[in-house]
Amino acid sequence: MKAVDFTFQTVDGANLFVRGWLVDQPKAIVQVLHGMAEHGARYERLAQALATAGYSAYAHDHRGHGRSIAEGMPPGHMADNDGWNRIVEDAHGVNREIAKRHPRVPIIVLGHSMGSFVLQQLLFEHPADMIAAALSSSNGKPPPIAALGKVVARIERVRVGKRKPSPILQRLTFGEYNKAFAPTRTEFDWLSRDPDEVDKYVADPLCGFAVSTQVWIDMLGALDRIANPSNVAKVPKDKPLYLFAGDRDPVGDFGKGMKRLHDAYKRAAIFDVRLKLYPEGRHEMLNETNRQEVTKDFIAWCDEIVAAQS
Repeated sequence: MKAVDFTFQTVDGANLFVRGWLVDQPKAIVQVLHGMAEHGARYERLAQALATAGYSAYAHDHRGHGRSIAEGMPPGHMADNDGWNRIVEDAHGVNREIAKRHPRVPIIVLGHSMGSFVLQQLLFEHPADMIAAALSSSNGKPPPIAALGKVVARIERVRVGKRKPSPILQRLTFGEYNKAFAPTRTEFDWLSRDPDEVDKYVADPLCGFAVSTQVWIDMLGALDRIANPSNVAKVPKDKPLYLFAGDRDPVGDFGKGMKRLHDAYKRAAIFDVRLKLYPEGRHEMLNETNRQEVTKDFIAWCDEIVAAQS
């Protein structure tokens, strides 16, 4: 496996850091879309397992994250306006760059958490970008309380500004997620049952920051549109989808949100939608105590998809 880094310039001039983990003659490429308040390099262990199985992988840092933070900008701020659609188009642009570098090699896209919502939108806006999609620790239609979150986010934007984080919004999201696992050792026990993995996240200076109020406004505003049945219906019926999460993941409403998402795709008459819920698993299944099982299951699904394309 060979690691390759490059900078991708978006249509609006943002510079995104992209890392590739490449093998000779890959049977497919896995494009990873990481979650909120983390970065693409955290998927190196997955990339190593994929390389052993004959796959190359790429992961870019979303704008405002990792090594894609613009000079003079705070971490966790994507754009002053339309940030959500920008990161969706960023992912599409990186995907097209991957396709240009590896013509005729099929691409599977894996989106985790926030990245899974980006992927949900890509599935109805740019479905030709991928032969299949895997959604990790995602959710379906937003619960009613999300409407309250949008109101709070707008109030907080007036109070602290669009580029700054809000301690109130941080408590209502990450803080609430952790309460389900009290008594807790850290603020991020909700990520994994493995304390070493949680400690790695806490110690990583590119993880765990609070995103800006504008990010929350843009993202919460996008979720209803993403889950709208008219958009879900645009996903090609023959696009294989793999949904996986822990049944103790608060982002996915402890499994119920993933079931809602699975059911929404089934109602849209998509032929091959699979859901795997891991008992007692928390938010980051690829960093969980049973991560080898989770990784093996994901690669087995990839192998099946690639074999069906042959």
